[in-house]
Amino acid sequence: MSTHNNIESGTILGTVSGTVLTVAVNVGSSDILKTVILASLGAVVSFSVSLLLKWLVKKIKE
Repeated sequence: MSTHNNIESGTILGTVSGTVLTVAVNVGSSDILKTVILASLGAVVSFSVSLLLKWLVKKIKE
C-alpha cells in the first residue's frame, strides 16, 4: 500500500508567497540591512579563515 502525497503547485506557491510577504511586512529595513552586513562579514571571515588554514596546512606539510 503506497501513500503518495500530491501537493498542488498552487498550494506551495501560495504558502511560500504568503510567508515571504508576511516576513517582508514585519521586518524593518534596518533589520534587513543589519542582516546583510552581518552575513557579508561572516562570509569574509569564513573565507579568510579557510585561506589561513589552507596556508597553515601547506606550511606544516613542507
